[in-house]
Amino acid sequence: MERVVIVGGGVMGSAVAWFLAHDHGIRATVLERDASYTWASSARSACAIRQQFSTAINIRVSQSSLAFYRAIGEALKVGDDRPSIGLVEPGYLYLAATGDGALLLREQHALQASHDVHTALLDAPALSARFPWLHTDDVTLGSLGLSTATSGEGWFDGYAAMQAFRLAAIAAGAEFVEAEADQFERRDDGHGAHVQAVRCTDGRVFPADAVVIATGAWSGHVTTRLGAPLPVFARKRDVFAVEADIALPDAPLLIDPSGVWFRPEQEHGRFLCGAPPRIDDNDVPLDRVDHALFEEFIWPALAHRVPAFDALRVTASWAGYYEMNDFDHNGLVGRMPSFDNVYAACGFSGHGLQQAPAVGQGLAELIATGAYRSIDLAPFGIERIAEGRPLLERNVI
Repeated sequence: MERVVIVGGGVMGSAVAWFLAHDHGIRATVLERDASYTWASSARSACAIRQQFSTAINIRVSQSSLAFYRAIGEALKVGDDRPSIGLVEPGYLYLAATGDGALLLREQHALQASHDVHTALLDAPALSARFPWLHTDDVTLGSLGLSTATSGEGWFDGYAAMQAFRLAAIAAGAEFVEAEADQFERRDDGHGAHVQAVRCTDGRVFPADAVVIATGAWSGHVTTRLGAPLPVFARKRDVFAVEADIALPDAPLLIDPSGVWFRPEQEHGRFLCGAPPRIDDNDVPLDRVDHALFEEFIWPALAHRVPAFDALRVTASWAGYYEMNDFDHNGLVGRMPSFDNVYAACGFSGHGLQQAPAVGQGLAELIATGAYRSIDLAPFGIERIAEGRPLLERNVI
């Protein structure tokens, strides 16, 4: 395997490139249409990591990625330069307002515990005692992630993580080229299609022994050009930075039953908040932040859950894209069906930055050796779409 072309130079493509070079001596060519990463999801994500999932594969992938991120300064150092991503682990706090919601948290707690994920189930009095700033009259149960040797939840600088993978991959021999993939030169010999080269909009052609599609929110468009469209589309979500003259001691990243979330920043009285991505047409311009969403939905939910949020002000806002897999909202990883040398890593639906280390390592193994060796990523296999076999994750935000 000499010529691997990775289409997409965000965190996922950069992670695959680094693992290919570092672990297998394969120096990939990475095609990225926007070398400034101005609109990249990697640069506009709220960048959190958790293990409170309802599926074993998401738990295992997140645990492996957390271990990598905890040691990223050593793993991705270039010379004496050790990257820092500002990882903190105050935990996630999921709140349930109904009996069904509480039952779901208890079921997930049992699964998570079986995989060495440590969470605390807290009823309303226990939540009030631990977080006296929290309104709990309509809360049935909360699930708080705890930081241990095997698990931990929190947030980090996603842009710094992406750049760390990118710079380490370049130092290991990968080549990053600013170019937009346009066409795929393929042949069909009855045993599966084979892509021989990637042609770019500027006319350059990159011969390939293997191709990786890691174009995030644009993966549906790119795979359509490949002739094998995947159901991955851009779904816009807005993030708001707010200030309030309050202190919330030991505040985790809190997910309200409404779907609204918030987390504290390092500076006193500063927070990030948002809500699940809205479902609308693709390619919604990112320069149009939905301020009505904040005024009409997010702020009322915040003020109800934390009464001190009744008085706050928005200091900044921005929009980004989730690469939403409309089939089942989980990653699509592995060899593309009907192709013998095309692979994909896309459709993570908000989990991409936190899952990039484990997925990058696993996909590099599959390309270089023909098999997964660190973590079996087969549950993310793309063939599940044609087979009508969704991977259902019940704990989504």
